[in-house]
Amino acid sequence: MAAVTDVVLPTSPDEAVAAFADGSSVTVVGGGTIVMPEISAGRLRPTRALLLARAGLAGVSQDGSRVTIGAMATIEDLVGLGAPLGPCAANVADIEIRSQATVGGNLCCGHGEVPRGDLQGPLIAVDATVTSAGADGTRTQLLTDFLPSREGRLVLEVAYEQPAAGAFVPLDRPHAHEYTTLAVSSARFGDGSIRLAVTGVASHGVRLPSAEAIAGDPEAAGKAALGDVELQDDALASAWYRERALPVLVRRALAELEESR
Repeated sequence: MAAVTDVVLPTSPDEAVAAFADGSSVTVVGGGTIVMPEISAGRLRPTRALLLARAGLAGVSQDGSRVTIGAMATIEDLVGLGAPLGPCAANVADIEIRSQATVGGNLCCGHGEVPRGDLQGPLIAVDATVTSAGADGTRTQLLTDFLPSREGRLVLEVAYEQPAAGAFVPLDRPHAHEYTTLAVSSARFGDGSIRLAVTGVASHGVRLPSAEAIAGDPEAAGKAALGDVELQDDALASAWYRERALPVLVRRALAELEESR
């Protein structure tokens, strides 16, 4: 980090928020699994680094069905949680990466040359909210609203109600530890409603409302999901391949929900 001229190490959430301010010219370092390789390769040259390791933003807590996750909780911390989030976390990379990578970093990372941000899909599926700080102060909003406007925001925590059932269905190669090409997350709530989300199709996770509306017909829901996304080519797969895979993953996710009844 030779290019850094100012390193800030806050010791509380309030100090972290004050140091972040409006986020301009600040490079946030959580677990460092994305930022540090960028710095080492010379693609990122921070002038001010905000290190969150001691900011008191870690931890996962449960109060009844309510789950609250600090921004500095690691992905490995989530592995024991119920579907779809727990199985998704277990599917990310390997234990060395999961033990270092953070929830906040996963929510804020961009698409880049390959899909990132695996946790975004399951958190959208469970209708999670995000508390973040920025130029307009601290606010709590739905993750679906946060993701398109996350630039200039410092994630503090994520919270959601554990659904009655959930499923996580990825398209990847077992034991390869590569980025997930495509993944569908689903959740069924106590009132019988179903939510679906996908990662690997855009710069962030995307909800699938058209598929949700006809979730009782998995075949039709799979086809409808294509209307909710804008598929693209990247280093892992083509838009053509994803167009054929997405309906299959939606059907499988809905089938898993049905099996859990």
